[in-house]
Amino acid sequence: MSAVFKTMEAGFEPMTEARLDEVVAIERRAYGHPWTRGNFADSLRSGYQAQLLCAGDFVLGYFVAMQGIDEVHLLNITVDPACQGQGWGRVMLDALSLWARGQGAQWLWLEVRNSNARAQEIYLRYGYRRVGDRKNYYPADGGREDAIVMSLRL
Repeated sequence: MSAVFKTMEAGFEPMTEARLDEVVAIERRAYGHPWTRGNFADSLRSGYQAQLLCAGDFVLGYFVAMQGIDEVHLLNITVDPACQGQGWGRVMLDALSLWARGQGAQWLWLEVRNSNARAQEIYLRYGYRRVGDRKNYYPADGGREDAIVMSLRL
């Protein structure tokens, strides 16, 4: 299935309430502790930047970001597990960076699970730097997991 998307044109569209079932399905396939439909709905109601990356009618991935005064905080970025390893994460990071610059942001911020080495490597290759830790930030099986805080100067 994913090989088809390598040759299809992809583009962005705003995340809407009508597509949340698809988003939540991807979220559940991708994570052991996924965001809920309510988390996404709240983000939309709050006016956060929420974009879908689509190839035709198929959602390849999405991101949700919150704008601050001179910064943007990436809250969620996910590539459908069936489409990972094809560069779609970088495409979404590029789109996020361009949008953030257009909003006058000077920094991008994010948290990533301490155990998510793959995501950390993607962020480091993109230019993010590790700037701190948040203890017990994420829910985890049997307790809590620390987060690594990363930032990118735009």
